[in-house]
Order: sequence, then C-alpha cells, then structure tokens
Amino acid sequence: MTAFANMTRSELKTQLDALRAEYFGYKAMGLKLNMARGKPEAAQFDLSTPMLTNISTAADCFSEDGTDCRNYGILDGLPEAKRLMAVMLDTDPENVFVYGNSSLLAMYDTLSRIMRFGVGDGKPWSSYKHGIKWICPVPGYDRHFAICEEFGIDMINVPLLEDGPDMDMIEALVASDATIKGMWCVPKYSNPSGVTYSDEVVRRLAAMSTAADDFRIFWDNAYSVHHLYGPERQDKLLDIEQACNEAGHPNRYYKFASTSKVTFSGAGIAAIATSPRNLADELAHLTLQTIGFDKINQLRHARFLKDAEGIAAHMAKHADILRPKFELVLQRLETGMEDVTEASWSKPNGGYFISFNAPKHTASRIVALAKEAGVVMTGAGATFPYGKDPRDSNIRIAPTMPPIDELDKALDVFICCVKIAYAEKLLGEHLDHKEETGFFA
Repeated sequence: MTAFANMTRSELKTQLDALRAEYFGYKAMGLKLNMARGKPEAAQFDLSTPMLTNISTAADCFSEDGTDCRNYGILDGLPEAKRLMAVMLDTDPENVFVYGNSSLLAMYDTLSRIMRFGVGDGKPWSSYKHGIKWICPVPGYDRHFAICEEFGIDMINVPLLEDGPDMDMIEALVASDATIKGMWCVPKYSNPSGVTYSDEVVRRLAAMSTAADDFRIFWDNAYSVHHLYGPERQDKLLDIEQACNEAGHPNRYYKFASTSKVTFSGAGIAAIATSPRNLADELAHLTLQTIGFDKINQLRHARFLKDAEGIAAHMAKHADILRPKFELVLQRLETGMEDVTEASWSKPNGGYFISFNAPKHTASRIVALAKEAGVVMTGAGATFPYGKDPRDSNIRIAPTMPPIDELDKALDVFICCVKIAYAEKLLGEHLDHKEETGFFA
C-alpha cells in the first residue's frame, strides 16, 4: 500500500474522491454513535447491581464499630470504608478522608479551600495580586483544566512523555517562580495517553526544589485499579506519598480516588489521602460544610468490594468487558492507518482512553467530519488547557461505552475522516474554501 505522502498529486486526488464517496455512504446511514466521554457501559454497572441488596433491613445499617449509618456523624468516613479506599490510594486508612460520590468534587473543593484560606502557613492563593500558575501535563484531562480556568489560574503546558511529564522542564519552572503553586497528575494509565509515571519521575516530583513553600501536587488516582490485562501486563506505580516522605516534603501531595468506574458512576464513593497537616486543614473547613457524607453508601461499598482481593476480582470482570474494545480499536488503527504515516496512537495497559495523534493541523477537521457523519468524538483541543492544542493533532478516543458492533462502525467512520483530512492537508486545501457539501474545492 502506497503511503499518502508518497502519492503523486493525481493519485492523491483519486484517493480523496474515493474516500469522499465512502464518507457520503456513512452519512446516508443516519448514524448516531458516541465516543465523546469515558463512560462505562451498562454491562459494567450490572457487575455491581448485587451491591444494592446488601442493606435491606434496619439491622444491616450498622457499621463494624456499631455506628448507625442512618444518622449524622462520622465526618471522615466509616472504618471499613477508609480501609477500602486506602487500597485505591496506596496509603494507610488513618490518612484517608472518605468524601461524597465524586473525586472531581473533592479536587474542586480542595483547590477552592486553598484559594480562599491557603494551606499550612501559606496565604490564600487568591490573594496574589497577579494570580498564580499551575503545571498541566499535556495531553491531559479537560475537567482538570476547567477547574483551573474557573479559578482564574494560569495554566502552563508541559509535555507528557512516555514515562511521565517532562521533569527537566517542570524542575526548571517550579524552582524559579513562587507563583507556580501546583500541578495536575493522572499518574497511572493517564487520561488520555495511558502513560504510567516511572519511579524516577515520581521521585523527582517528590524531591524537586520549589520556589513556593506551599506547592501542592494533585495526584488523581482515577485509574489505579483499572487494568485491561492480568498481572503480567499491569503497570506499576511508585506511591507519591512514600516518595514525598522520603524526600522530606510530607505535605506536598493530595491523592484522590473514587469508585465511579468501579461500581456506579455518580453513585460511588470518593476519598482523599494526604498528610496529617493537610488533612487537618481540610477537616477545619469540612466540619462547617457538612455533618457527614453518605454512610449507607460507604457501608454498601465496603461490604460488596471488601478488600484489595475483592477489588482486584471485581476489576478483572470489568477488564473482560473492556479489553475486546481496546483491542478492536488498536487492531483497526493498525490496519486502517497504514497509509497515514504521520499518525500515531497509544497502546495502554489500562485506563479508559486511547490517545490518537493525527497529522498536524487536522484534528479539528477530523472531529468535525465525524460529527457530521453521526459519530461524536471528544472535541479537538479538549486535552489541552483552554481547549487549544498548538498542533491541532490530539484526539481522545473513548471506546468504553459503545457496544462493540457500534464501536466497529464508529471506527469505520473515524478512519475515513482521518484519511480525508490528511489527503486534504497534503493537497493544500483549506477551510476558507469549503463548499456547501462540507468539503473543499
């Protein structure tokens, strides 16, 4: 097969005409397919449905320490819930605060409190006259970036490499600027690339010198137990808490996790793990914010998942559902992109996404074409702060929610759109020449 980049102009035009005919065939099907968000599919929720019956009488509502979970109190979480979430947070139960149903809410609230009240002996971050800054590994999670944008925090792009964020760049930045107060990390099976940070990267994050005494790492353990394969292909992650303690920076981290992609999205439990000093700051304000979170749900989860072995067994069932979808995407890209030599993609061992790097300056076009043909993708640029991908290249593929037959059809459309956009680029066709057909003159 001749690569597009090696075709003559005449050959490329012929290829583009054929691709456009294929594309109009897809449009005529009236497809309504969605790969926009990393949502679980219904079969994954079915795995946890038995959990709903483990509290059915008044006698079932008491925790192991005798707490009546129907009443107020126990702000930081039931003992059995703290033990459960400690597994996902790589820590001891006493360092865990069991939150509500969402780790995103926990991250938002934590940053909001620090903006208003500061952390430790530091002043409120909102009091800095010229604002503060935040390190954002890219490509990354759009909702992290949206939180920073909400609070007016300037975001600094740092490339995410094969072993984690570019540490040379980060170390230089944080050492020289006291207004750089923190960074986002999805350290295991990162969203969207699937990268897991190396031990060296974790240790450098923990040990680096920062101009800001109150610099904090927001460590989003969103995919800590979300493997696609058995133990032989599971990524390992060094714990940031251990690394920070060894480096003499015990207050540098906040770890976040939830069961949203373990049990029920929006009806799971979330938790924070951090140092005793940071936890005291959290509790000082949370005591005023709530009398306690949903202990019935905490109890239900603890009884259902039980412990590390229970979580692993449960997540292996998730993997059996998701693995064929990821393998389908990778197989289709491998065969479908042979003639698009400028494209590349991640091959993760876990998580919820595949990161696709389209030929430069084509991602927006690809996503728009796919949408017009009835396939909704994550917006081009969403994996960068402010929605601005400087290369207009990265596209997040979310294969988890569609049934596999729909996913296969969506990939037909996606691959066709990538090829159309690439051929148009090579032929020098531009958006300002678009015709009513949606294509270029």
